[in-house]
Amino acid sequence: MENRSQLFYEELETPIGSMTIIMSHQGVCRIDFGGMARISLSLKAWSKRYFLTTTFVENPSRTAALKQQLHEYFHEGRKTFDVAFDLHGTTFQQKVWKCLLEDVPYGETRSYKDIAQCIQAPKAIRAVGGAINKNPLAIVIPCHRVIGSNGSLVGYNGGMEKKKQLLLLEKALVEV
Repeated sequence: MENRSQLFYEELETPIGSMTIIMSHQGVCRIDFGGMARISLSLKAWSKRYFLTTTFVENPSRTAALKQQLHEYFHEGRKTFDVAFDLHGTTFQQKVWKCLLEDVPYGETRSYKDIAQCIQAPKAIRAVGGAINKNPLAIVIPCHRVIGSNGSLVGYNGGMEKKKQLLLLEKALVEV
């Protein structure tokens, strides 16, 4: 029987601020902006819902590969991530996240309308925005690459300054 009674975490400093990686036995399940002290309340509700636990064990060896890949992204231009996922969300959210992973490459942007068309739900632009807002893997699932249809920077859980910094890092063509 799979052990779902523990989740592993590590906090790390990045050029855009502190982040926390959460891993299950199956793979990475969250990457959040901020340290555990800042995000612990929302993490407890989430972990209880999906893992029936609120136990988080600091374990740098579990997060080492992803931590290295994030370092490479920020400093050496890594364009994709190669880690196992353990994603939890609705079927619709998972479709949106899959589209972001597969159809929004490094250094490019897409609009919410583009993402709605990608998942073959062209009228679901607002729902796409909601799913993007629930993205559990900041940076790895590149929701920062989604912009307004007029090319403007709109909405980002990490804040607009972080979104701008990520797009500048990737040399994405946006008005900033």
